[in-house]
Amino acid sequence: MPLFQLSEAVRFPPPHLSREDGLLALGGDLSVERLVMAYSMGIFPWYSPGEPLLWWSPDPRLVLYVENLVVNRSLGKMLKRAPYRITMDRAFSQVISRCATIKRAHEDGTWIVDDMQAAYTALHEEGYAHSVEAWLGDELVGGLYGVSLGDAFFGESMFAQKPDASKICFVYLVRFLKAEGFSFVDCQMTTDHLLRFGAEEIPRTQFLKELHGALQGDDITGSWSEFFYTV
Repeated sequence: MPLFQLSEAVRFPPPHLSREDGLLALGGDLSVERLVMAYSMGIFPWYSPGEPLLWWSPDPRLVLYVENLVVNRSLGKMLKRAPYRITMDRAFSQVISRCATIKRAHEDGTWIVDDMQAAYTALHEEGYAHSVEAWLGDELVGGLYGVSLGDAFFGESMFAQKPDASKICFVYLVRFLKAEGFSFVDCQMTTDHLLRFGAEEIPRTQFLKELHGALQGDDITGSWSEFFYTV
């Protein structure tokens, strides 16, 4: 398949024209309008410093249906201990900054470049991007962020600086989404970590069909800071 070059016009080629590795297009910008369109079409940006802006729609796609969340015994015990205070949308900029700067095994550098941080902060300010935070006292020790459209949540990244902090945030998020009638979390790329939570690979054709259905739901825009669901 060819690799498409985007213009200033806010449009994308159909996702099924992606290359075998999922890469669809390059160029364009990270405006709120373009990002919302991309996610609504099952497309997301992902690139490293020094690379052009790249847009992806992988096949298969990793998703976690909210009713299929798996919490193993050790994490369940940790949840009962409630070692952290959990909040939502109280520290979005701090969460995305920590996700960008935390060192990860087998990774050199980050794909959450400055332009990406600015773009998702703008999405957050428009009510589409949200964060979940774990606090130990007044210290931010874990978190995650992603994008919400209709009944779909698109997970982006997470970090932890204390044991299981990001995992606990993820459980809070998924249980919140289930309570609010969401369908699934788009996990994008397959990892063992997410598979252990119950995520599964589905064909892109199925993902796009289910995404279309999920987008018929109302957007829960604005701050989620007042929501709190016990786990």
